[in-house]
Amino acid sequence: MLNKLKLDVFRANLDLVTEGLVIHTWGNVSGRDRESGLIVIKPSGLSYKEMKPEDMVVIDPEGRVVEGKLKPSTDTPTHLFLYKSFPSVGGVVHTHSTYAVVWAQAGRDIPPFGTTHADHFYGEVPCTRKLTPEEVKKDYELNTGKVIVERMGKMDPLAVPSALVNCHGPFIWGIDAAEAVHNAVALEEIARMAFYTVLLGKKEPVDDYLLDKHYKRKHGKNAYYGQKKK
Repeated sequence: MLNKLKLDVFRANLDLVTEGLVIHTWGNVSGRDRESGLIVIKPSGLSYKEMKPEDMVVIDPEGRVVEGKLKPSTDTPTHLFLYKSFPSVGGVVHTHSTYAVVWAQAGRDIPPFGTTHADHFYGEVPCTRKLTPEEVKKDYELNTGKVIVERMGKMDPLAVPSALVNCHGPFIWGIDAAEAVHNAVALEEIARMAFYTVLLGKKEPVDDYLLDKHYKRKHGKNAYYGQKKK
């Protein structure tokens, strides 16, 4: 069942290791099948070195295991709530990458300081509020998804494809699992650049007209960056 998606999600999880975004078992990737609505996700706590495509777990939108012998990621409820809330999203990533976590632990949005940021995120990367003791005690992972959606508000999730969970770390998404990983790589580099920019004393974000130019030349109907698709 969904063998291609299993392979895609498996490879996307390994890409987290290759890109230096995770160590040990500190991350997960999922992907959604548009036709069936089923989701494929990494098993909980399984070593990347031991993992195989057939280990990926198939679940329905309510989190019930449809196929697989292993327990799905403990972050599954977060992934499912993001899919439910963002119909345009087809892949979700969670990491504990260093610089993104630094901003999350500080409880701070990542400002768009320059054009590198604007090439990938149309404005600040938002950080959620802290979860309450009650939200942590009961349905923690589900409530993690809820505070992300709450903080995103009316933002287009594909224009700002990530949020930082306060005191925790980043969740990132895209049209599929591969794009979600691509966005996770971009987020970590942007977080690193912003960290050093703040150390140098800058506080003001890039001018709106320059942010608009750089984002829109890569995204949207009038984008002109890169080669035309055949």
